[in-house]
Amino acid sequence: MANMSDSPISGKTIVITRAVSQSVQLSEQLRARGANVKVLPLVSFAPPEHYAEMDRALSSIESFDWALFTSANAVQAVERRADELGRSLKRAVRLPRAAAVGPVTSEAAEEAGFSVDYVALNHSGVGLAEELGEEVRGQRVFLPRSDRANPDLPLELRRCGALVTDVVAYRTVPPSNTDRERLDESLKDGVDGVLFFSPSAVENFLQLLGRERLEGLQGRVLMVAIGPTTAGVLSAAGIQRIARAVDTTTKAVVEALEGHLARTKKRSPAGVKQA
Repeated sequence: MANMSDSPISGKTIVITRAVSQSVQLSEQLRARGANVKVLPLVSFAPPEHYAEMDRALSSIESFDWALFTSANAVQAVERRADELGRSLKRAVRLPRAAAVGPVTSEAAEEAGFSVDYVALNHSGVGLAEELGEEVRGQRVFLPRSDRANPDLPLELRRCGALVTDVVAYRTVPPSNTDRERLDESLKDGVDGVLFFSPSAVENFLQLLGRERLEGLQGRVLMVAIGPTTAGVLSAAGIQRIARAVDTTTKAVVEALEGHLARTKKRSPAGVKQA
């Protein structure tokens, strides 16, 4: 194994913008490479305001041909509500075929009891729909998502001829004043990279940071986007220095971070300290 202390991440301060429980493995890998890691959850989750649509779908889960999952959070929300209703997914007579937006979501779906038949090559919801294409024509599709999910996915599925049941499985909660204080604390001693796992995390970061402070970070801080949709939100906000992870796995995120920092270091004149 290569000496991890030689990693371009060594000595860098990296902020992970998702829940502590979801960041353990990634934090360990970054610290093993000499990084100073700060975990700053910028997205919180809550149950839907009402469960009527979700409960109807779960009561007839066997009637669906497909279940499409765009996040591990959606899988966990479905599994939790099914248990609350006394309809454990693992005891279901038949579960629909499942498709997932990426390997982490696929793993969560398998653990919940689904058999995952397809994992998107392009790790986005629309990419998943486009790749499935004719597979979902005339098929009943269960689509549990966040209340802030991109509307393009169900539209694309319907364009492909799918019969879509799009339900709110959980709510994405906006940041609070406490989040703003934690962001200030994370940034006060300088930061080299910020990792974003969802468009909501980017939007909340921008809301908390403000346009003026964002301009101050331009060119100095590397923003790492996990997934093309998240990268698109960063680009739309005018972020110039973006690295893109090919998928949501720890390996892919670390490789994106190391690769970009290594290229930056090579371009830097000798003796110039990298941000």
